[in-house]
Amino acid sequence: MASQDWFEKDFYATLGVSDDASEADIKKAYRKLARKWHPDQNPGDEAAEQRFKEIGEANAVLSDPEQRQQYDAVRQMARGGARFTAGGPGGAGGGAGFEDVFGSMFGAGPGGGGQRVRFSTGGGGQQNINLEDLLGGFAGGGSQFGGGFGQYGAPAGPRPGQDIQARTTLPFRQAVEGATVTLQGVNGKPLTTRIPAGVKDGQKIRLRGKGHEGDPGAPAGDLLLQVTVTPHPVFGRDGNNLTVDLPITFAEAALGATVEVPTLDGKPVKVKVAPGTPSGRVLRVKGRGVQATSGAGDLLAKVSIVVPQRLTDEAKTALEALREQEQDVDPRAELKARATS
Repeated sequence: MASQDWFEKDFYATLGVSDDASEADIKKAYRKLARKWHPDQNPGDEAAEQRFKEIGEANAVLSDPEQRQQYDAVRQMARGGARFTAGGPGGAGGGAGFEDVFGSMFGAGPGGGGQRVRFSTGGGGQQNINLEDLLGGFAGGGSQFGGGFGQYGAPAGPRPGQDIQARTTLPFRQAVEGATVTLQGVNGKPLTTRIPAGVKDGQKIRLRGKGHEGDPGAPAGDLLLQVTVTPHPVFGRDGNNLTVDLPITFAEAALGATVEVPTLDGKPVKVKVAPGTPSGRVLRVKGRGVQATSGAGDLLAKVSIVVPQRLTDEAKTALEALREQEQDVDPRAELKARATS
């Protein structure tokens, strides 16, 4: 959009903010209006779609500090805040000349040092400047000054499209193994994409070029997809490792055993429990975790000793005999010593 168009548009009013609004206020106002007028919220409503475009245009200018400064300068002229005279300091009415409006762009304000460039509507031997040429420098066009006004005349180029955000929820298994999902893209159009294996709860995935279209010749924006993963009743995640609680009996823990551990793919694996294994020890099964692009994780089985709720007479007799043999053993002796050290 050429800067000449800015004379007819009030981007501050479009976003409902004041002229001196902060960047945070502009961002907040834009998000609120974008949600309200987004085509997804107003299907088939052409007026809402046009309003959404106007909001996006206003935000694109006001959220860019350089473009906002240029826009404010143009609005100042449009309101008549700058008066154009044919002469210099002695011009009719004593109003400010072009040099007072644009002096800072050339490194010299009114009364300041440095080279002064004077603008005139004609006559007096001063250089004649066409307003279209002058404003063309704002938009990156050519001018009589060899390419524009320094930093203000630097070609901005076509603006890329704006990013959009979306959310999706995946079951635990699909998040670990990867899945293909269908989302609602720009203007309600369905968008099918592949979620890579190993995505984590709360992770954001950037889908390049799936956002709003940019200016002609500029790339489209991206779609930022935030993934929510529902918990699994058995397995958990620790990076690329899968975790599982493994119940074993007291006899298996004391005497040792070979037990089966469930896996996410449904094929159990056997692991050895060493004699004297305490509750809380972690048994590692290599390569049976998340198969992510960063590498395969492991399956971590945390031992949990199950205390029997009912005992047969024989089992009770055996445990009582064991207790008699362990009368001189205090498993809490080290704990007490460390607590008082």
